[in-house]
Amino acid sequence: MSFTEKISQEELIAFLLTAKRRTYVGHGAETEPSRPASHDLRYEEWTEKGTLLYIDSYLGGQKFGGEEAVWLDGLPLWSMNYYGQVVDEPFSGDFLKAALYDVPAEKPFRGPELFRQGDYSYHCKVDGDFAFFHGYEDICHQGRKVYELYFHGGVIV
Repeated sequence: MSFTEKISQEELIAFLLTAKRRTYVGHGAETEPSRPASHDLRYEEWTEKGTLLYIDSYLGGQKFGGEEAVWLDGLPLWSMNYYGQVVDEPFSGDFLKAALYDVPAEKPFRGPELFRQGDYSYHCKVDGDFAFFHGYEDICHQGRKVYELYFHGGVIV
């Protein structure tokens, strides 16, 4: 059974945006690690369609990799893998969270194409759609790259 038989893509994206804003991006608390040394953030919502669950689990710090995934009643619906690194200072995690909070519904993966605040600028390029995509983001401070991340994912069938 595909997810579209139980929940629409629009409903799934709306849940994903809420989950992102209530976990890492919204300074949400980490939950019990699912793997050794992992950082896990979890958001769950009960709806008339069933129980939606979002987990973001990553490893590392300055160089890190992870996965975001969504399930409906235990059935995986969507996932995104990512790998990134801080390449220079001054990197600002708070700036990254501000950019990611502005995630657009039409590309609900990371942040907007462009986000600026003070001396920082965030750029994100995505190819594909919700079902199958890949992309790259970076952050520059006064025009110098301080952070970069690659991501890819899509619908699980």
